[in-house]
Amino acid sequence: MSHTDLLSRGSVPHRRTALISGASIAGLATAYWLSRCGYAVTVVEKASAPRSGGYPVDVRGTALEVVRRMGILRQLRDVQVDLRQITFLDGGGATVASVNPHAVVGSVAGRDLEVRRGDLTAALYGAVRDDVEFLFDTSVDTLDQSDHHVDVVFRGGFREGSRGGFRGDRSRTFDVVVGADGLHSRTRAAVFGAEEQFHRYLGYCFAVFTMRNTLGLSHETVMWNVPGRAAALYAVDDGDEVHAFLNFAHAKLPPFDAFRDPDAQRDLVVTTFADAGWEVPGVLAAMDEADDLFIDVVSQIRMDRWSSGRVALVGDAAYAPSFLTGQGSSLALVGAYMLASSLAGPDAAAGLAAYEHGTRAFVRRNQDLIGEGDAKLFPTTAPALERRNDMLRGLSTLPPTQGQPAHSCLALPDFAPHGVTARSPGR
Repeated sequence: MSHTDLLSRGSVPHRRTALISGASIAGLATAYWLSRCGYAVTVVEKASAPRSGGYPVDVRGTALEVVRRMGILRQLRDVQVDLRQITFLDGGGATVASVNPHAVVGSVAGRDLEVRRGDLTAALYGAVRDDVEFLFDTSVDTLDQSDHHVDVVFRGGFREGSRGGFRGDRSRTFDVVVGADGLHSRTRAAVFGAEEQFHRYLGYCFAVFTMRNTLGLSHETVMWNVPGRAAALYAVDDGDEVHAFLNFAHAKLPPFDAFRDPDAQRDLVVTTFADAGWEVPGVLAAMDEADDLFIDVVSQIRMDRWSSGRVALVGDAAYAPSFLTGQGSSLALVGAYMLASSLAGPDAAAGLAAYEHGTRAFVRRNQDLIGEGDAKLFPTTAPALERRNDMLRGLSTLPPTQGQPAHSCLALPDFAPHGVTARSPGR
């Protein structure tokens, strides 16, 4: 029986339906596990395809078990980033220290993963694209839920993904809806209210993009620092491009509307780094030409609840931890698994309650890895920067973690929905 047949009204009355807004890491992983639970899943994505490229991300702890159970761990190991050195520079461009990256970020060589975001997205999409309906150039316009279903009105171009079945209808009815649409989630705003009430600003803004590898960097990161400002060039290989990263302290959260203006974003970055030394002028010039520039605030999302009725949030939409924790992708993967495993049973309301109960302590502990103004690699004062530099000069390995690390403090539940064949796990 085809996927289209399964979606047709009345053909399989007992098969539940789920809509996921956002083909993000969280969205793709949730689609995979809900499909494994027997749901007929539709994913809508406002972009024309799953996101490629992007800054490298970490997969650690419990999240490694998630990708192992998905059967994509070996694939990710084959494309993992081999970062061999991080060099820290002072304001004049002189070397402060060159250190092993594992000693700085707390990862474990040979176990934890660092991969390009695009490679992780591609692996997740490849694992689910034949089992799930994808609608690109499409987003959710309105949601109207009752006790038993959610009526959804779409907007956009309705371009089909790898599996068909969409007939151009601008409205559908689903048993559950999942918002996996990021830090600035439209699903969250529609169901739970304005972002401002959940947004915890951590005192920094950042810009990331790719540029030419003019310094000939290879498998390394070079980071320039002065108090409150940092510029880094990250070479994941010995190719012609590097990831550029600009991070800076900004005391007040920029106005939401103004900061979403691309021109205002660029102006803020350029003004902040106008007198910077080292290679920063060239980095700013490259930023002006970049076609993948992404600028945002460094923030967390903190919510008392992640579901309302039959609508739930997952990943950054529900509990963005910020890149300062290094746990954004891992929380997305673990949250997706926990949400789907909780919805494997017949009662959606009970399942969503179980999702929150089983996942919240893990999320809170990982979010608490960073506090406001507590970014140790990005000091905002001269004394704090000197203390960090002294630490780097004497750094060989991190002190041993006391107790179980935050990224591993959740044991995944097992679930084996009736009639669903699990994929053989990768190693």
